[in-house]
Amino acid sequence: MNEEVHNQLMGIKRSFRLWMNGPGSQSMRDKGLDYKINWGVPLIELKRMAAEYGKNYELAIELWKEDIRECKILAMLIMPAERMDEELVDVWMESVHNQELAELLAFNLLQNVKHAPAIAYQWIASESVIRQICGYSILSRLFMKGQEPNERGINEFLDQAITALQQKENVGLKHAAANCIQRFAQLGIVYERMAKSATKGLIEL
Repeated sequence: MNEEVHNQLMGIKRSFRLWMNGPGSQSMRDKGLDYKINWGVPLIELKRMAAEYGKNYELAIELWKEDIRECKILAMLIMPAERMDEELVDVWMESVHNQELAELLAFNLLQNVKHAPAIAYQWIASESVIRQICGYSILSRLFMKGQEPNERGINEFLDQAITALQQKENVGLKHAAANCIQRFAQLGIVYERMAKSATKGLIEL
């Protein structure tokens, strides 16, 4: 780590103390969002900070190494999407352990990487619930942008989503899959009919 990045990192970590939100942090813990350190800084403030720093690969790498909620969110906000190759995506995903980070990583960064569809389809078929949630979150954003899957993608997506909706263990996963199906149905009347036929009795579309 060069001196400039080190100084930036130290300055960022110090600034979080000024925004410490004890009740917000406790509320997240109560909802099962465990972090080694969580200052409870609002997302809107983290986005403001990210705008100040701009895209910065080296700083994002160092921020992500910190087991601090705010560092990880800031890292995904300033990481240039074109620098996220498959290996780095996998490294980052290894340290995502809750639904908040999985969804934010999908929305703020992974939906924009060039291999986003491949990641998403791989992850919705994963044994990991967190990867599945992230995968459905990526697909939701891609569908919202009007990206239509091919026939194989449609079949794979609907098969996995139905499985997710039928499981009873994780409400977060069911919500992510249901939301993704809603976005899929919004691609057009043909997609809406396919979604309704495949999910009949599971969700309302």
